[in-house]
Amino acid sequence: MSTDAPFFNLRHLRAFLAVADHGTVRLGAEQVHLSQPAVTQGIAKLEASLGHTLFTRARGRLALSVEGMAYAARVRRSLELLEAGVADATRMPTSNNTRAAANLIPLLTSTQLRAFLAVGALNNLTLAARTIGSSQPAVHRSIRELEAILKVSLFERTTRGSALTRAGQVLWQQTKLVRAELQQALHDIEALDGRHGGTIVVGCMPLSRHYVLPETINAFSTIYPGVSIRVIESPYSDLLYGLRHGEIDFLLGALRVQLREHDVRQRALFPASLCIAARKGHPLTSKKRITMRDLGAYPWVIPPDGTPTRERFDRLFARHEMTPQAGLVESSSQVVIRGVLLGSDRLTLISTHQVQLEVRLGVLEILNVVVDESLRDIGITTRRGWQPTVAQGAFLRILREVATRSASADTIPLAPGRRRRTRRRTDD
Repeated sequence: MSTDAPFFNLRHLRAFLAVADHGTVRLGAEQVHLSQPAVTQGIAKLEASLGHTLFTRARGRLALSVEGMAYAARVRRSLELLEAGVADATRMPTSNNTRAAANLIPLLTSTQLRAFLAVGALNNLTLAARTIGSSQPAVHRSIRELEAILKVSLFERTTRGSALTRAGQVLWQQTKLVRAELQQALHDIEALDGRHGGTIVVGCMPLSRHYVLPETINAFSTIYPGVSIRVIESPYSDLLYGLRHGEIDFLLGALRVQLREHDVRQRALFPASLCIAARKGHPLTSKKRITMRDLGAYPWVIPPDGTPTRERFDRLFARHEMTPQAGLVESSSQVVIRGVLLGSDRLTLISTHQVQLEVRLGVLEILNVVVDESLRDIGITTRRGWQPTVAQGAFLRILREVATRSASADTIPLAPGRRRRTRRRTDD
């Protein structure tokens, strides 16, 4: 979900977890090296900010309330992420740190992390200060304090401003995940009251955006009308970056065969089959037996070089020692491909799921031929260890249901008035 949550006070968060673990303010205060009044006051401020009581008193001990349990799980996860980021940053060759990351966390403040995130995003101290409502000297001081604690440079000066060092990039990524986790904590607590808000951010790739995702959004919105949905369409590398930095909740689209990133995981939903589509009433839609020579006799509109579908298209003709008709139209735009098909006798090789809507509306038809090529599975990519909120979990559940129906809908509608039959494979 969106990542504009407050950090609260890191000391208050640590004190809250300590009391949750030990059951008393006294023992919790001893663990975090704060006075009992400071711990009590910190928890009171958290409860006031959240609008909920985090503890109940039973038999002389403090026990987490239902809201407290939900909040503690997210806070614990956020501090683990922060510790991992500190550990990775201070392991860099440029670091002079000799202390364990766990011993550095108590020295960090929310003010430092807020300034760090702002400068990392904008590469400019003045703009960062303006964004978080602080002064440039205060932001500069926070960054210097953070670097002094970690004993590593987080920024380097460039002609364009302040750029993150390698250590800075590592810590910046983890700190953004910390912020995202704390945002999720707020939505978990809201859900306990029956209130579902916030924004689900979906990174979407072409093979999933034309049927599966729209249907999921419509079904989800009838159940959770208060939750906003933001769909981001970009190249895979950009979407993966957003996912790994907590800007995107999950990706939907073609899964990668070799995934180099160890901090994300993939789950398949359904295989993406390819088909050959044409306008309604195209001469080939009435043929009972379609050969490769038939396909080669018509012009095509296809995706550009370098795309998975284009690779399969080239392979299809090469396997039959044929070349497609001259005058190919290349486009990665579904709108352009559809428009060209509707106004000509061109054919296209495309994922079945990408033309389901057009086939249902009766403007395109699937030729009665099986393409001996397949694309990668369509699925979901998430961060490892990511725990969805109630609303996010519901969205994913509906998505899986829609995907299951979509996968079983390989009973592609044929031309009106024609009997359904098994589609034939391409023949010489």
